[in-house]
Amino acid sequence: MNIMALLNALPGSIAQGLIWGVFAIGVYITFKVLDFADMSIATGGSVAVMMMLSGHNVAVALVAATIVGMLAGMVTGIFHVALGIPGILAGILSQLGLYSVNMRILGKSNQAISVDKYNLILSLRDIHGAIIVSAIFCIVVIALMYGFFGTEMGRAFRATGNNEKMARAQGINTNTMKVLGLMVSNGLVALAGGLYAQYQGNADVNMGRGAIVIGLASVIIAGVVFKRFDYNYALRMLGVVGGAILYYIVIAVVLWLGLETTDLKLISALIVAAFLALPHLKGKYAASHVKRGGGKNA
Repeated sequence: MNIMALLNALPGSIAQGLIWGVFAIGVYITFKVLDFADMSIATGGSVAVMMMLSGHNVAVALVAATIVGMLAGMVTGIFHVALGIPGILAGILSQLGLYSVNMRILGKSNQAISVDKYNLILSLRDIHGAIIVSAIFCIVVIALMYGFFGTEMGRAFRATGNNEKMARAQGINTNTMKVLGLMVSNGLVALAGGLYAQYQGNADVNMGRGAIVIGLASVIIAGVVFKRFDYNYALRMLGVVGGAILYYIVIAVVLWLGLETTDLKLISALIVAAFLALPHLKGKYAASHVKRGGGKNA
C-alpha cells in the first residue's frame, strides 16, 4: 500500500464531500427536522445537464434544477398532507415517478457533458477548483438557511419538526410547513445534483441510487463526531458538511486498503451502521461504568 496514493486521493474525496455536503444539508432538513427521507438528486442533475446542452449558461441551469427539485418536493408534500400517505411511502412514490420523469428529461439513461465544450463551474479534471467552488456553495447555502431559520416562518418550521401537536396548538399550519420543508430540502438536493453532474461530466437516471445512504451517513456522522459543536443550526449544518467529507475520506481509505469498488454499497452500509451503533454502545459502556462505580462506593 502506497501512502502517496491515499494522499493523492484525498483532494478528490474532499471535493466530493463538499458537493454532497449541499445534498446532506437538504437531507438534514427533511430527515432530522421533519422525519422524512426524500430526494431528487437525479432530477436536479438531469435538468442542469440538459439545460446546459441546450445552450443555457450554468447559472440558469442550476436555478432551473433547484426549482424543479422544489416542485418534486411539493409533490411529495401533497401526497403526504393532502392525500394522507405516510411520509416514507410518499417519498418512495415520488422517487418511483421521478425515474420516468428523469428519463423524459434526458431522453435516455445517460447524458454526458464535457468541460471542453461547455463552461462548467467545476469538474473532476480540476479537483482544487472543484473544492473551492463547492466550498463556496456550502457556505452560501448554510448562510441562507441559517438566515431562514431565524425568520418567523423558519421558527414555525422548526417548531413543526420539534413538536407538531404543540406547533398546531400555537396556530401554526403544520401541513404548510411540511410542504415548505420538503420543497426547500429537495431544492438543495437538486442543486447538489446539478453540481455533481458537472463534476462527474454526466447525468444518469441512476445517480440517485444509494444517495440516501450517503446523506444519512453524513447527518449521522455529524451527530456523533461534531456533537460538542452543536450550538446552533449554522454549526449543525456545517457539521453535516464535515460528515460528508469524513464519509468520503473513509471510503478513500477503505479503497486504499484494497477492497473492490463493487463493495462500496456494503462499505457504505457498514459505515452508517457503525456510526448509528456508536452512541448506543457508548451509552451502554457509560451505564455499566456507573454501575461498577456505584457498587464500589456502596
